[in-house]
Parts: sequence; C-alpha cells; structure tokens
Amino acid sequence: MRVSFVNLFYPPDVAPSGSFVTSVAEHRAAMGDEVTVICGSGAYLGRAATRASATAAKTGLPAEGPRVIRVWTPGLGKASAARRLADYLSFLAGGVMRLVVSPRQDVVVALTSPPYALVAAVVHRLVHPRARVVYWSHDVYPDAAEEYGAIRAGGAVSRLLRSVQRWLLRKTDHVIALDAAMLRRTLAYARDGLPAGSVIPNWEPMSLFPRGEHPAPWEGYEAPELAGRFVVLYLGNLGYGHPTGTITGAAEALANAGDVTFLFVGGGVRYPELAEEARRRRLDDVVLRGYVPKDVTPSVLAGAGCALISLHDGSRGIMSPCKLHGALASGLPVVYVGPVGTNVDEAIERYACGFSLRHGDVDGLADAVRRLRDDAELAAELSRNARHAFEDAYCDERTLPLFDELFEHLREPRPLWTAQTDRGRA
Repeated sequence: MRVSFVNLFYPPDVAPSGSFVTSVAEHRAAMGDEVTVICGSGAYLGRAATRASATAAKTGLPAEGPRVIRVWTPGLGKASAARRLADYLSFLAGGVMRLVVSPRQDVVVALTSPPYALVAAVVHRLVHPRARVVYWSHDVYPDAAEEYGAIRAGGAVSRLLRSVQRWLLRKTDHVIALDAAMLRRTLAYARDGLPAGSVIPNWEPMSLFPRGEHPAPWEGYEAPELAGRFVVLYLGNLGYGHPTGTITGAAEALANAGDVTFLFVGGGVRYPELAEEARRRRLDDVVLRGYVPKDVTPSVLAGAGCALISLHDGSRGIMSPCKLHGALASGLPVVYVGPVGTNVDEAIERYACGFSLRHGDVDGLADAVRRLRDDAELAAELSRNARHAFEDAYCDERTLPLFDELFEHLREPRPLWTAQTDRGRA
C-alpha cells in the first residue's frame, strides 16, 4: 500500500504527536508499505530543524523506513497565537501542494497538528478520487479554540470553521479518536452516520519501557530541592487545557510536610503563570524544569512517586492527555484532576491504578499524595495495576495491530461511482 501521514511535527521534534506518527509509519514501512510522512521543517518549541532533518527535507529519501518530506515552515513555535498561526498556515499550504503533485495514495492519514491538516488529505482525494482518507483526531476543532477563548463560540469565525469541518468529514472515510468522548464529539460534525469511527488510544513503545527493566533515575533528581523527596511528577505540556489551581493549593497544603515536591518537567503556555504563582505564594515545593528528549522520559518517570495529570473541565472529548501512557508504562500510580469520562478517568476506573479527583478538591489531592507517600502497600498495588494497564491496552503491541486492521479494511480503492455507499462500510 501507499500510505501518507500529514502532521506538522516529526522527530527529532519533541511533540508527542510526532512520536505516534513515527511508531505507525515505521511499523507499516517494516510491513512493506510505501510510507510517506509530510511534516514541517520547524519545531514544537521554535527551534530550527536539525541538520539531519534539513538533509531529509532536501532529498526526501532517508536510507530506510518512511520517506520524510519536510515542508518549510517559519519554526516560530508556540509562544503566541500569531507565531502558531504562521507555522500552521505555511505548513498547510506546503502540505496541500505536496499531496497535489504526489501519485495516488491508497490511504492518507491526517492528524490535528495543525488544526485542519485534514484539508491536505481531502485535496489529495479530490485529485485522486479513489484514495482513502483517515482523520486521526488528537484534538477537536473548532471546539478547542472556543473552549480556550481563541474564538467566540457561535461567532462568525466559529460558524465558518464548523462548516469547513462538516465538509471535510463528508470527504473522510474513517475517524480515529483517542477516547469515546472525543469520537462522539468529532462524529457530531458528520451526517447520516458517516464517516465510520473507532477509538485507538495513544500509547508508549514497549521497547522504551521493557518488561522487568527499571532505568536509573534521571540525574536531575540529584538536585538539592529533589533529592530524598517524594516527587509528584507532571511530565509534558502545560497548556490552556491543564489548569493548576488545585495543584498549587495542594502544594501549599503539603508545604510543611518537608518531603514532598511537585515537579513539572516540560513547558507550555501555563508555565510562566505557574512559575509566577509559585513565587507569589512562596511554594518551594513546586519545581519547574524544561522539556527532555523522548528517550530520557523513562528515567524521569523512574524517580517519581506518582504521576500527576490535570485537565480542564471543558476539555472532555476535546483533548486526551498522553501523559497517562508513560506513567502506566513506568508503573506509576496516577493522580488525576479533571472531569469524569476522559481517557485518564476511564483508565483509573477500569484498572484501579490511581486517584481520580475533581478540580477544587485541594484536600483530596493532598490526601492522595500523603497516602501514596506513607502507604507502601497501596503504592505497590497501584503500581502493579498501572503496569498491567499499559501492557493490556496502552502499549504499541496492543495499538499497532488496530491500525493494521483498519488499513486492511481500507485496502480496496474507493469505487468511483458508489462513494457514499462505500463510505458507509468503511
């Protein structure tokens, strides 16, 4: 099969969506597919592409594995809406042009980095009507933009973007969502039950978290503010959808404990806000560090006592935190603050691998941390359950076969004259 993936980010970039594309693309290439990845030349944090990436952009022909085509983007990063928009629009223009001149692909998979990357896949289908289109939703737009105040709900821009989304989905064969709530929200844009959809959760590779192996803790834990302390770890992006009010409240409640630290490793638009709040409230037990490479994350997780995940109440079905999967792979109990019915809440409910709390429950969060710190038997039980959850549902050994089943189902080209009937079966 000829399979293309469209996503702004791709390694060596640290963006999570790039690692998921890599996993599927390399897997399908190893199975004999002719795989192409169309990505940007910039980076998640605004850094320029590496020299190796620049070479790949020129040749488009790596020695092995997927063919990587890097479309030029300014690489301005996520520091402001204007910077993000410049990267998004330049990538969309380049991605569309690349797919217009490409030979017919059997399947084009478009993600949601940037929003409406699906445009490029649908344009390819307009040029090659027998191509199949898969929408791999990691966020839901324009819902996310409305929820976080980027556009006004019900306004002219919102109505336009919703019309575009409905039109794109009518040209799509299959939707992949990260949890059931996201699938329902995405398919609400569809009509007459089309396109079809399925849930494939995000994952971590088993090779990064092998059975029975425990990496040495990250060297950052040797710092005086972390050494010998029970670490509540927040690893990854701290964006608009990840409020911190309940977390800083619990950190203040535990400040006198003397042996608990809330460690944030990553970045995002809420990082400066959190740093300022910690300074204002003199929370010495809140420590911030920058992003680390993907291959370092197991050692960062290895030194923590539990994993912390926060999600905005309005984000159910809009985003699905991928922080969950590394925590489960490392056997870390999960402490979640957010709405019910999300992928994290469902994992905790199904596998009994942590605590699911609501925003505003400062005492509940502080109590959960104390229990994990003080009750070794409870912590060990939740740790075993977390690792079981990873191996049962959230590792590549479980998720990649689901992509294989979908691609096999889409192997036959779209009939030219019965597209609507065919889409109902996809």
